[in-house]
Amino acid sequence: MKQFFSVADVANLSQLVDEALQLKSNPFTAANLGKRKTLGLVFLNPSLRTRLSTQKAAIQLGMDVMVMNMDKEGWALETKDGVTMDGNTVEHIREAAAVMGQYCDILGLRSFPKLQDREEDYSEDLFRKFMSYCKVPVISLESATRHPLQSLTDLITIREHWHETARLPKVVMAWAPHIKALPQAVPNSFSEWMCRAQAEGMVDFTIAHPVGYALAEEFTRGATVMHSLDEAIEGADFVYVKNWSSYEDYGKIHSVDERWMIDSSKLTLTNEAKVMHCLPVRRDLELASEVLDGPHALVIQEAGNRVWAAQAVLKRMLEQLLSDN
Repeated sequence: MKQFFSVADVANLSQLVDEALQLKSNPFTAANLGKRKTLGLVFLNPSLRTRLSTQKAAIQLGMDVMVMNMDKEGWALETKDGVTMDGNTVEHIREAAAVMGQYCDILGLRSFPKLQDREEDYSEDLFRKFMSYCKVPVISLESATRHPLQSLTDLITIREHWHETARLPKVVMAWAPHIKALPQAVPNSFSEWMCRAQAEGMVDFTIAHPVGYALAEEFTRGATVMHSLDEAIEGADFVYVKNWSSYEDYGKIHSVDERWMIDSSKLTLTNEAKVMHCLPVRRDLELASEVLDGPHALVIQEAGNRVWAAQAVLKRMLEQLLSDN
């Protein structure tokens, strides 16, 4: 594996999920694989789970880790070519990414969208230039349109907590209210991975959101899309709760209808569904505290699995480096 940006970088989902769960049962089975290798984690935005879980995963593979908070510690980056840098930007991404590639064997990058210009955000210009100029394998720590480590984690969590063999688990991604405009990266990515998992016979996938919150079609092909939360979650085995702003009316909020919040009464419509959320979560706005604190919530276990998702991906990247050498 030379890059990890989307589900398209994974040849077989089931095998990668199995590998992550094997690492969970034996975290140090490849403890020397990353010896004398350095992982650089570059953050242009805040992080808790992504930073700590990826660091731990790398350490368990024997890697050294360097962290750069570019938003606080680095120079302001210019990403456009052919411009005279006589403004606020100090360093061009061509040089910055290339230099980071000199110091690190694998790089991770996290960058959120601005939610102002859909074409600019969805071009993934920053990420694609970073991958091009650094000349080393790159792992996405979340980009403008995707969060693949989170989505791999979610699939691992579903596999881990589904024990029936007679049928596929019904997985529903349910839009939730919020007070601010949030990116589509997590729901895009979750949908992309679940549609692929559905095609590979792993899940049965439905998306529920109010009118006006349709995601880009490229991420939802194959999913059942519904505009009634109650109808969508009927009989669900897993409910993945997440807010996102409008894609069509880009970055805007049309509704904060509290009836879209999952609470205990909503769960009675499900098949004793497990409830998931990528975190951080705003209690009693996105998701009721009674659910978060109750037996149906998987949010902590899900967050814990971030380590094994990152470790499985880093392991494959290290193996690729060894084979290339």
